[in-house]
Amino acid sequence: MTVPAQSARPLRVIQVGAGGMGRAWLRTIVASPDVELVGVVDLDMDVARTALAETGAGPAQVGASLTELAAATSADAVVNVTVPAAHSPVNLEALALGLPVLCEKPMAESVAQCLPMIAAAERAGQLLMISQSRRYYSQLASLREVLGGLGPVEVARCDFARAPHFGGFREQMAEPLIVDMAIHQFDLARDLMGADPVSVYCESSNPSWSWYAGNAVATAVFTFAGGSRFAYTGTWCGPYPETSWNGTWQLGASGGGVRWDGDHLPTAYAPDGAPLAVHERKVPEEIAGSLAEFVACLRDGTEPATAGWRNVISVAMVEAAVRSSAEARVVTIAEVMDGARETAFAT
Repeated sequence: MTVPAQSARPLRVIQVGAGGMGRAWLRTIVASPDVELVGVVDLDMDVARTALAETGAGPAQVGASLTELAAATSADAVVNVTVPAAHSPVNLEALALGLPVLCEKPMAESVAQCLPMIAAAERAGQLLMISQSRRYYSQLASLREVLGGLGPVEVARCDFARAPHFGGFREQMAEPLIVDMAIHQFDLARDLMGADPVSVYCESSNPSWSWYAGNAVATAVFTFAGGSRFAYTGTWCGPYPETSWNGTWQLGASGGGVRWDGDHLPTAYAPDGAPLAVHERKVPEEIAGSLAEFVACLRDGTEPATAGWRNVISVAMVEAAVRSSAEARVVTIAEVMDGARETAFAT
């Protein structure tokens, strides 16, 4: 897929979606010198106008139709901050207009629903990038740098423990932890290990004290190409002391190991236990980091690690883990992808 380079002027963007997360994105766009907000699309235009006023996002045009607003504003790109069920129609409309898209995660609720968007991006020759915002932390930049001198990561472990009382749809999901939260850690494992998984064995359950209807505890072991392993243990209902929202990580390579608590600078050790230097790096964080990478890729024609065709593997990790838990067996990523292709072609 080719990505058209953009000039050095601010990127003219339309944001689709003006709800709670939409307001966070509006503030981020306003704070960036690299983008100019030219329009906001929402089914409720009063909500869009209120969001603009509350965030100080300026005199952007408001409309209910992306196609009409794109024509009126000569936009360069779209930021899709709609609810997950609306990601596909908005992305497909934007790509059909010849506009690159930065889309909030998840790309879709299933791999089969992701594939038409990936195909549309390829046909249009435009970038579809997914905002995996938890890839963008200064501590992670430091972690990646030190890992780069240790050799390929062969063993990785993430422990995650939180106990949020969300209410609403999450507490009614069949697999709330795996589907709604663990995708962040699954995706980050791909990033830190520099590889993609080939299979997973997962078990999930729901303790007696849980306030979730579905499984709020899970353990998954992913096997990566070459035999490397990533082990994930998570709970969304305690009772353990809480970790960072990023989880706590331990990563091992031939040249040493790294520990990261998810919130502070990581620590690194040589094989003999001697501490290794870790340098502090400053980068745009969370959705600001996503936006900065999106703009940079459009300007220089490169492709981000979270381009749609790559990010779909993180969605497949979630599907494979859910299937493994339900069927009590090892599930391969290949079988998830093959089944998704069959479903996508059939529909």
